[in-house]
Amino acid sequence: MNGTARRLDLDQLLDSPDTKIVVCCGSGGVGKTTTAAAFALRAAERGRDVVVLTIDPARRLAQSLGLTELDNTPREVDGIDRSNGGRLHAMMLDMKRTFDEIVVDHADPQRAKQILANPFYQSLSASFAGTQEYMAMEKLGQLRARGEWDLIVVDTPPSRSALDFLDAPDRLGSFLDGRLIRILSAPAKVGGMGAFKLLAGGVGLVTGALGKILGSTLLAEVQSFVAALDTMFGGFRERAERTYQLLQTEGTAFVVVAAPEPDALREASYFTERLATDKMPMAGLVLNRVHRPLADITAERALAAAEQLTNGKGKAAKRQAPSEEEAQAAALAAGLLRLHAERVVLARREQRLAGRFLANHPGIAVLELAAQAEDIHDLEGLRQIIARSA
Repeated sequence: MNGTARRLDLDQLLDSPDTKIVVCCGSGGVGKTTTAAAFALRAAERGRDVVVLTIDPARRLAQSLGLTELDNTPREVDGIDRSNGGRLHAMMLDMKRTFDEIVVDHADPQRAKQILANPFYQSLSASFAGTQEYMAMEKLGQLRARGEWDLIVVDTPPSRSALDFLDAPDRLGSFLDGRLIRILSAPAKVGGMGAFKLLAGGVGLVTGALGKILGSTLLAEVQSFVAALDTMFGGFRERAERTYQLLQTEGTAFVVVAAPEPDALREASYFTERLATDKMPMAGLVLNRVHRPLADITAERALAAAEQLTNGKGKAAKRQAPSEEEAQAAALAAGLLRLHAERVVLARREQRLAGRFLANHPGIAVLELAAQAEDIHDLEGLRQIIARSA
C-alpha cells in the first residue's frame, strides 16, 4: 500500500470493549469467511469472549477451527491460547432452522405446526431470494440478545452482490407484509358469506388470475400459509428495523473485505458508499490475498539477470561445457528470477487498483492480508493470516 494510506489497527479494533459486533462484508469469493474466523480467533486469544457466525458450509473451515462440524448452535473451539482469559465459539447459519425457530417463537403451537407443515412455507424458508441474508440478520439479533459474548464476528452470506446483506431484510419484510399477501389473506380473514362476496369481487379476480398462473393447488398452499402466518405480520419488519438500529450503533464495526481485483473492489466501493448512506460505522477495508515481492529487486532487473544467466550458459557452452549440476542451477535461478518478475508486475497492478479505490474513498483505513500459499487447515493457519498482515 502506498505511504499515504492509513493503516487499519486491527488489534485496537478487536481489543476495544466498545466494539461489540464486527461485520465482515463484501462480494462473494474474496475470503470473508476465513477473514472473519481469523479475526475472531485473534480477538479470543487477546482476551475477549467471542462468537463467530459463519455462512460458508465448507467443511474445511470447521476443521481449521478444530471442530468436526458447524451448525446453528454455537460450539466452543478448543486449542486456542486462553492465557489472556478469552474464549471462542463458532457456529454456521442454518437458514431453514433459523426460520423455523422464528415461527416457533412468534406463533402459538397450533399455528406454528400449520406453518411448518405448509409446502409453500417449506419452499419459502429454503430457497426464497434473500432469505439467507435475512436469517443472518435474525441470528445476529438473537446472539446479541443472549448477551453471552463480548464480541460477535459476522461473516455475511456469499451473495452475488455485497449489497444483498443490507437489502434482503427489507425485501423479505416487504414481501410478507406486502399488498399481495394482504389480498391473499383477505378471504381467510373475512369468513362466511363475506368471503364469497370478496371472492366474487376484486379479490376473486386477483386470486383467479393467480390460480391460472400458479395452479390452484399452489395458490391454496399460499393462502393457507398466509392465513396461518397472520399473527406474525409485522414481526419480520420490526425485527429487521431493530437489527438495523443495532448495526448503526457505535458498538458495531463494518469491515469491507475485497481482493485486489477490479470486480471485488467495485463491489467494495458500492458497499462503502451504501454504509455511508445508511450511516453505518465502517472501520476500514481489508485487502485480502495481496501478493508481495519476496525480494527488493525490480521486475526489469530480475528479467535482465535471468537473460544473462541464459545467455551466459550459451557462451560458456562454446568455451567449456558446464556440468549438469551447473546447468541445472543456472536454469533454476533464471526461472526463479522470472517468477519474481511476474510477482512484481502483479503486485504493481494490485497497488494501482487499490490506489484507485483509495482515491475515490480518501481517508479509509486499510489492512492488507497476504495471499496464502495453500488453504487454511488449522488454527495456526488462521493465526498466520493476521501475523502476515501489513
